[in-house]
Amino acid sequence: MIIKNGRVVDPKSGTIQSGIIRLEGNLISNIYPVDYDLSGFQDEEILDATGKYIMPGFIDLHVHLRDPGLTYKEDIATGTAAAAKGGVTTICAMPNTKPVVDTVETLNYVHDKAAKEGKVRVKQLSAFTMNMEGKELVDMEAMNDAGAVAFSEDGKSVMDINLYREAMKKVAAMDALVMAHCEDKDLVGKGVLNEGVASEKYNVPGIPNSVEDVITARDMFLAGELGARLHICHCSTKGTVELMRMAKRMGFKVTAEVCPHHFTLTDADITEADSNYKMNPPLRTEEDVKALIEGLVDGTMDCISTDHAPHSKEEKSKFFTEAAFGITGLETSAALTYTALVDTGLMDIVKMAEKMSYNPAKVLGIEESFGHISEGAVADIAIFDPEAEWEVKEEEFASKASNTPYIGKVLKGRITHTIVDGKLVYEL
Repeated sequence: MIIKNGRVVDPKSGTIQSGIIRLEGNLISNIYPVDYDLSGFQDEEILDATGKYIMPGFIDLHVHLRDPGLTYKEDIATGTAAAAKGGVTTICAMPNTKPVVDTVETLNYVHDKAAKEGKVRVKQLSAFTMNMEGKELVDMEAMNDAGAVAFSEDGKSVMDINLYREAMKKVAAMDALVMAHCEDKDLVGKGVLNEGVASEKYNVPGIPNSVEDVITARDMFLAGELGARLHICHCSTKGTVELMRMAKRMGFKVTAEVCPHHFTLTDADITEADSNYKMNPPLRTEEDVKALIEGLVDGTMDCISTDHAPHSKEEKSKFFTEAAFGITGLETSAALTYTALVDTGLMDIVKMAEKMSYNPAKVLGIEESFGHISEGAVADIAIFDPEAEWEVKEEEFASKASNTPYIGKVLKGRITHTIVDGKLVYEL
């Protein structure tokens, strides 16, 4: 396949250049000058990317596929179709399924099904504890050997600090990765919205910033002491940004992600009792949003991930106190990032690719072959039209779910083609 007339965005070299890309098998075989003679490639498929960016496929470190056991919300086929529509070529699936991914058998189930039904690459995480009950560690060595990409108790934190410290030791010994959902179970209580304007307006229990900050600090110091690699999930507070700055100054092996909803919305945007605004962590204040954006721009915060969390209409149609936490994100993340950060001049398109492709690849340790546009790299590519304006419509989702407050919003920038392993898996 030949991709011509687009602007090649490579976060590894930090460049944007006009060029022609040739894919052979599952690799980027050549990058030619824009005036290269293509007469010798008449038998190959030619994709015209005029006016578009040719970007490395996005790597989403935080996705809930709901498979096994919760497939009325999402499954591997629909979740990966949603990823493809959003330009995401690799996803990391969280383990809080039913059953929990706490055995090699369940881990293999996901990987085998993804190989058969998935449109994009799926890397499955393992839980830390059996059934995510926080009492008994999984066989971490066996899960790591079987291909678990990381360990996480996503949806909660392991509150037994001694058990967690033991797990961190094992992670460090295996040079594995922790992806931490930082939430103090006792502090959060029955909280459902950010403590402040939103919780007061709807008279519901609030979630203070300290719920996240306290456990973030705990996890960072444990990881720093033991030499474990730690990735902080879905950061939402100004405090977490400051803790990340501290951790990096201290030389801890810590990275962090921010979700588009946390840098595009605040708790003041919840103007009606719509549970599509209920997510965990919750939407925070303007001060928190400003800190998150500053952290992304200055490099403190490494990645943009979605925390794609699909739910049924019934689960999200209830009032805040009863509705499920979560928001879908795979199909809107690129456009939200472009609209909020790039089109406004806060960051350029190379930085966007760094946050969504190259840095996530580095977190996973696969940056040699993924996350950039280079000769010899794996041919995972997202083609992005920066001029396209489109309305988010419920009926157009590839996901089974549409639990998002962005329905009806007009965004700028859209994925037109997604290529995985050299094969076109999505075309607008």
